Amino acid sequence: MRVRRSALFLLALMTLPLLALAQTEKPKPVLDATSLDRTVDPCTDFYTFSCGGWMKANPIPADQSNWSAYSKVSDETRERLRSLLDDLAQPNPNRAPYQQKAGDYYAACMDEKAAEDKGAAPIQADLGRIAALKSKAEITPLIADFHQRMGSGPLFNFGSTQDAKNSTEFIADADQGGLGMPDRDFYLKTDKKSLETKAAYLQHVTHTFALLGDKPAVAKMNAAVVLRIETALAKGSQTRVERRDPDNTYHKMTVAQLAALAPAIHWNEYFKALGVDTHRALNVDAPNFFKTLNTQLQTEPLAHWKTYLRWHLTHMQSEALSAAFVEERFEFYGKVLRGAQQLQPRWKRCVRYVDGDLGEALGQAYAEKYFTADQKARVVDMVHRIETAMEQDISTLDWMSAPTRKRGLEKLHSVANKIGYPDKWRDYSAVEVVRGDFAGNSQRAGKFEFQRQLQKIGQPLDRGEWGMTPPTVNAYYNPQMNDINFPAGILQPPLFDPAEDDAPNYGNTGGTIGHELTHGFDDQGRRYDAEGNLKEWWTPEDAKEFEKRAACISTQYSGYTIVDDIKINGKLTLGEDVADLGGLILAYVAWQGAEKDKHLESAEDFTPEQRFFVGYAQSWCTNEREEEKRTRATTDPHSPEKYRANGVLVNMPQFQQAFHCAAGTPMAPKERCRVW
Repeated sequence: MRVRRSALFLLALMTLPLLALAQTEKPKPVLDATSLDRTVDPCTDFYTFSCGGWMKANPIPADQSNWSAYSKVSDETRERLRSLLDDLAQPNPNRAPYQQKAGDYYAACMDEKAAEDKGAAPIQADLGRIAALKSKAEITPLIADFHQRMGSGPLFNFGSTQDAKNSTEFIADADQGGLGMPDRDFYLKTDKKSLETKAAYLQHVTHTFALLGDKPAVAKMNAAVVLRIETALAKGSQTRVERRDPDNTYHKMTVAQLAALAPAIHWNEYFKALGVDTHRALNVDAPNFFKTLNTQLQTEPLAHWKTYLRWHLTHMQSEALSAAFVEERFEFYGKVLRGAQQLQPRWKRCVRYVDGDLGEALGQAYAEKYFTADQKARVVDMVHRIETAMEQDISTLDWMSAPTRKRGLEKLHSVANKIGYPDKWRDYSAVEVVRGDFAGNSQRAGKFEFQRQLQKIGQPLDRGEWGMTPPTVNAYYNPQMNDINFPAGILQPPLFDPAEDDAPNYGNTGGTIGHELTHGFDDQGRRYDAEGNLKEWWTPEDAKEFEKRAACISTQYSGYTIVDDIKINGKLTLGEDVADLGGLILAYVAWQGAEKDKHLESAEDFTPEQRFFVGYAQSWCTNEREEEKRTRATTDPHSPEKYRANGVLVNMPQFQQAFHCAAGTPMAPKERCRVW
């Protein structure tokens, strides 16, 4: 993905178009001279040269954990979406069905009084079901119901996925999960900050049990039980680096084999409750996790599992409950993990919930108003030029043999381009939306999406489906679909403006396009063929050459410091770092082709080549809280923004020539890395 957010608290993920500007107000340019800090030598620190003025003028808002060029556009987009939803929320017989769904969902979410009056009532029936469990055997049907109504949930995650080795087929997929903190490492690291975070989490769980009515001593004891179980599950979970190797998450099994792996879960009963055909094979991403889960189910007493389930039910539903639950959740996930100082206003949260649960209904309203045919046409032209640049690159690589080159070109020519929004909108008619029932709407939307995913199993692949909503300020590549996707949200000023100079447009959005295209050939994407199958299409010699070149990038980024003594995990960020570098090289080549014979002139005291690189660097302008930096260091496969700028440009002689950087200066090192 181009933007890191992704996805931690979903995402998807995601986070990620622009405030309805008054007709007299001009949007910020793609290259903004006021964002520069000309006191900084561009050959010493190009990121600060390009963004120093921006960082001084854009302090982090109290309700944010970071503030960047992307998050600023995202926040402005929420204003647009808020305006749309305020209109759609008004009862009107002329509303189209998709407008009614989105509008009524938003109205229910904004009804704060109804949420306060209900308190914890929306989960009381489920809490009662947990309390009534008489044996561990009864956990399975309860978990099946929770998964079905709330999506991913307690114990493990379940859904559907494309078969990694037969991409035209969807199969059921069981994966690790069951944790309350974002990653296994939060439970297992023993440095001072990690221990402080774990203590804060224990306090958060304790406070949540107190909100459910537990006495202080009981709440503290129950929180300790939750932490012990989750720590055991964390020990059995794969690391994020391990999961970057697709072979590590592909284990096709029969239901009988899964049952032998984890017999404490009654799998036939679970699948029957979900309506999943038990005669079909499924993928089990992390077999060792299910062995660990099985051991815990056998050894921990039923009373402890009731405690664990009470916590996870409340955790999953807390944002739809009264303010006490919402604020307690924010204390840990917002303040401790991210460093945000204030809870976002309710309208911002409600816009996010509508986008998350009914994203294509809201997205349809957004695209109709804010995405023009001219924007799409310009982006399509950029995509084609960058694909041509990639074709030239693959065709002339001196380290790649003819057989691998042939397969690489086949894959490139098979990439599908998705621009703006889907050709066919999702039908939400099956989702019942009731005004005044935010918690119920959330569960019904979750059940709809969960069932929609399960219904894909055994059905023909829909290659037109999107994984992001149209207003999302982000982009992505899907290796199994072999497609690059650019929602309307990221194709807006100041990230992209068809009325502006092509140089910064190619540096910014062109770099994004090249980034996503290069993902098809990074250390993960290269493992998939033109049809999206996990299949070795490289010769052994070419694979070794790729790994050698990729190792150069991993080593480079592993030397950068994030905060204090925490370094970038270059093995975790490798795919994004390769895509950043390869993508900008492609964008530069494509831009030069687009501007050939145009006799470009200087502007803003910059040559056209310099404007290209400033446009790129300014796409990463960011201020970030230390808590956010620490959390990202563990969970985020993207490098910090400073190094997404400087780390790429030190490897590009085109940059050093443009700014006349002498060899040996920080931005012109003697050694460079390059894969594509």
